[in-house]
Amino acid sequence: MELIPRRSHLRRPNMRRVVVVMPSAFTLGNLFFGFWSIVSAFNGNFRWAGWFIVFAAILDMLDGRVARLSKTNSRFGAELDSLVDVISFGVAPALLMYFLDFASGGRFAWVLCYIYVVAVALRLARYNVLADSKPTPGWFTGMPSPAAGCTLAVYYPFSQTEWYRASLAYLDLQHQGLVVLILLLSVLMVSNVKYPRFPAIGLRTARGIFGLTVHLGILLGGLLAPEHFLFPLGLFYMIFGAGRALVLGLMERGEVEVPDEAVTEGNETADANLPERRRPWGERRQGPTP
Repeated sequence: MELIPRRSHLRRPNMRRVVVVMPSAFTLGNLFFGFWSIVSAFNGNFRWAGWFIVFAAILDMLDGRVARLSKTNSRFGAELDSLVDVISFGVAPALLMYFLDFASGGRFAWVLCYIYVVAVALRLARYNVLADSKPTPGWFTGMPSPAAGCTLAVYYPFSQTEWYRASLAYLDLQHQGLVVLILLLSVLMVSNVKYPRFPAIGLRTARGIFGLTVHLGILLGGLLAPEHFLFPLGLFYMIFGAGRALVLGLMERGEVEVPDEAVTEGNETADANLPERRRPWGERRQGPTP
């Protein structure tokens, strides 16, 4: 007589363990494309080296979304994600720029690329520290490293388009322009300039519909014309944060300024109310004015 095994002895798949592993799998995929970008740049394949960094950024976005939706955020995942981001959005774009243009720029041209990597590392370290506190909802402090890395990564495909050659080639971005761009990105990453996060997607509120429109617009632009669309998008994002901070700073400075008459009037009132021991020595010696 054939015995039928009991179902109680069969192991059920641990779905919780599968869900916990998924964000780390996306993070390691991010690392895979970041390392592949470095190898491609070393071999002179600059176009695919840039696209691999973009693929790494997509996986970086997905691992965060999956971790939040599955409520599997962990300290290990955050640390692993930061270490991988230093490679994918720090070392990989820096080496891409070095092999593309700065390898023939002199003995110390690599220092500029090193400065960019340092800025990425500092930005990610600060992000981990601020994550334990209460960050500003909907905003990043400093330009996110994936956005900065992708801006550098998609420069080469953009520079090979006919539109670039017909309109912006006279700027000679392959030399002084790239130096300025790398330095600006480095400064903005470690600055206190606020940059917006991607808006949430939804269909019940105006904000959710706006977020859906933004995501669909970026998706369509990235799929239909990535060479023409992604680099101007990165520049727009970089300029938006810096321009917004400049405008807000000028507005706050204007609100703080007080008319001269009010300042003088306030100082006289304050001086009259000062006790004798706090008045200037000359006024104390002469005594009260009759």
